Amino acid sequence: MIGTAWAAGADAGQGGLFSDPGFWVAVAFFLFFALAGKVLWKKIAEMLDKRTAAIAKALADAELLRADALKAKTEADRTLAQAATEAGAILQQAREEAARMQARAAANLETSVALREQQALDRIAQSEAQATKQVRDTAVDVALSATRALLREQVGSGRTQALVDEAIAELPKRLH
Repeated sequence: MIGTAWAAGADAGQGGLFSDPGFWVAVAFFLFFALAGKVLWKKIAEMLDKRTAAIAKALADAELLRADALKAKTEADRTLAQAATEAGAILQQAREEAARMQARAAANLETSVALREQQALDRIAQSEAQATKQVRDTAVDVALSATRALLREQVGSGRTQALVDEAIAELPKRLH
């Protein structure tokens, strides 16, 4: 019946709602969006969900990277502090070693100076002994020469027998 009325209405020239092409465009538009919108809505929702998941994953990764960076920074700070402590210890040890080497060098220098001084004193003593020996040898040579000269003078004048007799006479006195 509706179909007949509608057909009759179209012939009559009454423009009903169903005869208006704008109405059918609107109905087609709504049907298209109702049918296609459901599919499109699912695809858009899936795409937005994927994008949300990707952003959430990126945020989680960024948080992990931030945590790793903080951990690495903390480790680097600890390593830097240890290196600074070790450098200070090495520097202190080097200063102590330098002081010990300086003291050792001073002691070695003092020992070397004392040794050279002793060597100089030994050379001086040796030179003195040698000079004393030369003086003694010279004195002995002079005394022997003088004694020879005296003996020649006294022995040569005939006093030889008197001197021998006199020495024999003194012998008992000297032995007791």
